[in-house]
Amino acid sequence: MPIETTASVVAEVPDDAELLAVPYAADLNPAHAVDLHLPAPDLLAHYEAKGEAGEIVEVPVARAGGIGRVLFYGVGDGSPKALRTAAAALTRRVKGRDTLTVVPPEGDVAVFAEAALLAAYSFKIGEQGKKAVRTLALAGADAARVRRAQVVAHAVALARDLSNMPSSVKNPAWLAERAAEHGVPVRVWDEEQLEADGFGGILAVGRGSASPPRLIQLSYTPDAPATRHVVLVGKGITFDSGGLSLKPTENMKTQKTDMAGGAVVIAVLGALARLGAPIRVTGLIAAAENMPSGTAQRPSDVIKPYGGRTVEVLNTDAEGRLVMADALAYADAVLDPDAVVDIATLTGAISVALGRSVGAVYSSDDVLAKQLEDAGQASDDRLWRMPLIEDYTPALESSVADLANVEAGSRFGAGSITAALFLREFAGERPWAHLDIAGVGRSTVDEGTLSKGATGFGVRVLLEWLTRA
Repeated sequence: MPIETTASVVAEVPDDAELLAVPYAADLNPAHAVDLHLPAPDLLAHYEAKGEAGEIVEVPVARAGGIGRVLFYGVGDGSPKALRTAAAALTRRVKGRDTLTVVPPEGDVAVFAEAALLAAYSFKIGEQGKKAVRTLALAGADAARVRRAQVVAHAVALARDLSNMPSSVKNPAWLAERAAEHGVPVRVWDEEQLEADGFGGILAVGRGSASPPRLIQLSYTPDAPATRHVVLVGKGITFDSGGLSLKPTENMKTQKTDMAGGAVVIAVLGALARLGAPIRVTGLIAAAENMPSGTAQRPSDVIKPYGGRTVEVLNTDAEGRLVMADALAYADAVLDPDAVVDIATLTGAISVALGRSVGAVYSSDDVLAKQLEDAGQASDDRLWRMPLIEDYTPALESSVADLANVEAGSRFGAGSITAALFLREFAGERPWAHLDIAGVGRSTVDEGTLSKGATGFGVRVLLEWLTRA
């Protein structure tokens, strides 16, 4: 649910701090922003501390009216990665407590605070057990950087919440209602408007469900005149059974999070004003539920996405690219942006290629790709550029339509690349990038800044990129 921990700034460490965290490195000398009245190096040596990131040594200290605790926390080499590890370990260590006063480490306090807040996230319907610490009081920290960390962390939490919500609650109409709650103008196409405007991909995917599809448009305009306009497109499949190309049961259990890309777009648009992003941004979320029924699209059907090109549907479980085709073609034809970035849990193949720690970026533009890679490195939503191999374009050939939605056969086999090539067909000639987050969009562990379930991957990299522009 939403992060309940608050990051605040205090001028100095109060004398009566019941729970105090102080950083130290490999030399075992803690930061002396406060007189601890303790032989800290000797204590740390006694506990055989090494100063590694995430290492915590807890020591009791006398306080007026009782006993307090000092948590010495290792920060390793002080790199952003080490600070994130240290912050997450601290938050997890103090679950159930009211306030932790923190002497911040050297380095970017936003990196530290953001990680501490993300580690406080949990999603559980019903009793939640021991809750995260209520307040992190950062002594002497840069208040503006802490505010940024809080905005970003809460945006990630929103994306996680939307993605983790069970599909017994979440459908396309529900997602549209949630999108309207974040203070930016919203336009929603219902099934009748989608039909009238020619959004054949979204309609085809949603045909099998009792919950009709939606196209959601969010608009952010900065206070000062914007010199650039970016469109973000998110896949919003609120549940993916595979349709008539039905998934195995085990593969279906995670498919409530198949709208993680759409959740990221909603969260990013909601955070832009609070971060003062200087460019105009439009978000498009193509939302549908992919279900089998007597009205569902069939393998071998030919559909017509926005703009009029025809697509032969060879596999109804390759539905994300069909709804994204509509949104991309609409963005190109109507919105006329300077750049388009789409984000989707699109292919299982990318998990094989890159695992669960790095997302994929495909792009028609070298400058855009480099900007996103750099933003991913800075934000810890790491991206690896994948190739758009032209020799694989025959995989999209159809004998009865302009394109096929998957390869007929296994001549090429590069599922993530051919999916990106399919999307490129609808993105136009402007700079475009595709983020395939199928591997990184979900976590199987509670570890570091992650919790089991949706990760919100994509929020941090897009906010970093958009606020740099």
